[in-house]
Amino acid sequence: MNKDLRNQCHTILPGNQDESPAEHFKKMAQWCEQHNIKHDTYGDGELIKSFEQKVAELLGFEAGLFVISGTMAQVTALELVCRQKRNPIVAMHESSHITRFERQGYQLQNRFNILPVGNMFRPWALKDLQAWPDEISAVLYELPMRELGGQLPTWDELRDIKQYCQLHNIHLHMDGARLWESAAFYQKSYQEISHGFNSAYVSLYKGVNGLGGSMLLGDKAFIELADMWMKRQGGNVYHRTPYIVSAAMQFDERIALMPALFERTKEIYSLLAEFPQLAVNPTQPHCNMLHLILPLSYERTVKLCEELASEKGIWLGNPQIAQHPGQSVIEWYIGDNLLNMADDQLRDIFQLIVDRI
Repeated sequence: MNKDLRNQCHTILPGNQDESPAEHFKKMAQWCEQHNIKHDTYGDGELIKSFEQKVAELLGFEAGLFVISGTMAQVTALELVCRQKRNPIVAMHESSHITRFERQGYQLQNRFNILPVGNMFRPWALKDLQAWPDEISAVLYELPMRELGGQLPTWDELRDIKQYCQLHNIHLHMDGARLWESAAFYQKSYQEISHGFNSAYVSLYKGVNGLGGSMLLGDKAFIELADMWMKRQGGNVYHRTPYIVSAAMQFDERIALMPALFERTKEIYSLLAEFPQLAVNPTQPHCNMLHLILPLSYERTVKLCEELASEKGIWLGNPQIAQHPGQSVIEWYIGDNLLNMADDQLRDIFQLIVDRI
């Protein structure tokens, strides 16, 4: 939808509060002065090394590596595993970012082959992986699964997958783009969640609110090899400082906020229960994310969102096409905006939606 229309709205529901470049850069400058930050040079510097190690230890890995994008991080990691095992087969859910949003780069660049695991509309379990008779080099599991409204497997299902992969020498990789949001659901530490994964990727802007970038995590030998391959792909950015500063200066605060965001999501589910015309996926929250399902076609929902934006200054989010032609979906990340919104104000917005259905 029209970004200019969004910028005109005074009430934005999904996501975190936006800062202007001037506001964000000012905070970065102040933080750099307070902590006497110096630039890294091609990834060599005190701040970036300490932050890479901090994130690695938080998840229980030996080492971490800043990578300019998750797209570069994940396909490279999986390709390296396939090279080492001399077998190009990787298994993952068909809603994974690699298959849905990366323009088939893994395929066109001949990196590996993908086996789709499980059903498109629910998290996959061990039996779905076992349904493939092929020898598999690596398995990717996304925690939580964005395209399913932030759904997560149960703790027992995840444990079974970890044990099976370890027993069968399958490299288990975590797509942790939104890992930070999963701990409140599991009531486990990030180390406990990550234990049993051989490698992981986490985002430094999703949830953390950084300028961009990602972190690849694994054992030291794997990270050293990955570092070389990032350089070979042109990922050797001269100064990583802006990305690291932006993430590091707010990392602890944003991570600490995740339980409150999950509790707020539960409250929003209770409010939504007052409006049976509106549905939600998943039916109970797994993290501070949900898919709001409207009983309208995609085209009608686009029109509804534009009307509320132009007439009321309310931004509902970006509609998506649903499986049923008479429905549509709007993804909500429950962040600062909804955390700080009064229940009565949100209830009034739900009523506005229902009145226009």
